[in-house]
Amino acid sequence: MASTQRRPRALASPVRLKTSAHLVGYWWRGRFLLRHVPTRTTLVADPRAAQILHFFQEPHTPAELLSATSPRFRRLFQVTVRRLRRLSFLHRADRSPPGRDGALLAWGDWNPAASFFHFSTRDVTWASGPARQAMEDAVGRQAPPDPVPRRRAGRAVVLPRPEAGGEFVDVLRDRRTWRGFGRRPLTSGALAQLLHLTWGVQRWGRAGTGERVAFKTSPSGGALNPLEAYVLALRVEGLPRGLYHYVADAHELELLRPGATPAQVERYLGGQWFFRGAAALVLMTAVVPRVRWRYPHAESYASVLLEAGHFCQTFCLVATWLKLAPFCTVALANSRIERDLGVDGVNEMLLYAAGVGTRPAHGRHVGWPRHLPGRPYLPPYWRGPRRPVSSRPGSP
Repeated sequence: MASTQRRPRALASPVRLKTSAHLVGYWWRGRFLLRHVPTRTTLVADPRAAQILHFFQEPHTPAELLSATSPRFRRLFQVTVRRLRRLSFLHRADRSPPGRDGALLAWGDWNPAASFFHFSTRDVTWASGPARQAMEDAVGRQAPPDPVPRRRAGRAVVLPRPEAGGEFVDVLRDRRTWRGFGRRPLTSGALAQLLHLTWGVQRWGRAGTGERVAFKTSPSGGALNPLEAYVLALRVEGLPRGLYHYVADAHELELLRPGATPAQVERYLGGQWFFRGAAALVLMTAVVPRVRWRYPHAESYASVLLEAGHFCQTFCLVATWLKLAPFCTVALANSRIERDLGVDGVNEMLLYAAGVGTRPAHGRHVGWPRHLPGRPYLPPYWRGPRRPVSSRPGSP
């Protein structure tokens, strides 16, 4: 008489599975962890999970795994396989890896170093609320490192006194991160100047290998120019509110999504409510294939980050020259912004944000917002109106 006992579903499954190519293991606080890089899902790497992931380095069916497992552990391994599949540590071998797991394969030798860093530093959650308060309380318990160290290894040489001033020197010295803005809108001419002198193509040339390359006002590794600029326009004369893409050679804006609000700025910038009054926000992305085409090694990822810094400083200096109030931040809701921009976060990824507004009527730089130590860190619109506070000398 045939047995009526049902075989475990995973044991009977004909689907072959394979371990994700984007797992990183590391020790942290006495435990060995495994992280799935694109989703940032982290598991404690117990021996059973590690054994299963090692087994599926080559495509196998769950039945093949369970048939080689002691009967007393089959149910446990069956449950573990299901969980690893649900968390993307395993995927079907007969299909392309899903989502970013598949897209990251195009990064080649940038994996795992660049992809691990990139996905581990996204979607900031500490910019406001209790997490921000806890961070500031922790900082208050210890003295900061010396901002200007001295190394008395030898005799000091006194340098000639630098030139006292001039327009360029004044612009450099006047550059500050503003956290308060005037009510006047930004003129379309000022926005045009900012975009053209920061991201606009100034001229074209030929690389040593013959391809046409664009030259801009900031340096770019190999003149590959991976950065793209997207503008969230809130209060710009003659420009309807919306999210735009800046076309660097044609010097024009393409509308992607109509509408923009100060609350959207706060959501984009990790809860930094003090930037709500900005007139425009520029979101910088990097198109990865432009760089990997020439530079396939992981070290090249660092050049993309440095390039974003070059362009952002140019933006801040141009805005300062125009007597505007610029700021920049990497506290970003990356996934939310990338969804709104229509980019995948892998082939084109958000890196940096720079914003600008007009200066307040009193003309003074508005710096770090202040609040009492030990009190909940709440935006002013949660607890009533509050007058802006002028910065202390030396604030960033």
